[in-house]
Amino acid sequence: MRLLGVGGAVCVITPMRRRHLRRVMRIEALTYERHWTRSVFESELDQVGRGGRHYVVARSDGDIVGYAGLWVVAGGSVPTEAHITNIVVDEANRRRGVASALMCHLGRVARAEGATAWTLEVRATATGAHELYRRFGFAPAGVRRGYYENGTDAVVMWCHELGDDDYGHRLDALDPNRGGR
Repeated sequence: MRLLGVGGAVCVITPMRRRHLRRVMRIEALTYERHWTRSVFESELDQVGRGGRHYVVARSDGDIVGYAGLWVVAGGSVPTEAHITNIVVDEANRRRGVASALMCHLGRVARAEGATAWTLEVRATATGAHELYRRFGFAPAGVRRGYYENGTDAVVMWCHELGDDDYGHRLDALDPNRGGR
């Protein structure tokens, strides 16, 4: 459980449970034209604890204000990698540190599981998200043309520093729990 001050409110990051899906689905539907279905979230939650899946929610004053997901893929003969599946904050709580707190949490989970790099796809038009990910060391590595609804491109971003000793310090510096942003 992680606590942080979000605009004067307390935010707690906890594992996502099925009971959270009603609010998660509301945020998902308001954020994306073509969004994950409840059954996709249920399938992902069924794999938590095995298959390297991790899903969390951020709650403020008892209400879910954001959520995030991570897949950690063991590499066998190559280093372990992590993939951020989603990170979403409801519109009223954006730019208040919730996404940074979720990213810090996911980064620590990925590092604890031995991941040395992590990746994600982000809408080419989501400039605020690009700024957030750059602060976490992500850099563009390619484009998936027409990846999202309405033909919006996805920028594939990678951070290969996740396993570095110094990266833990970066997470500490960015963590709103520790005064970062």
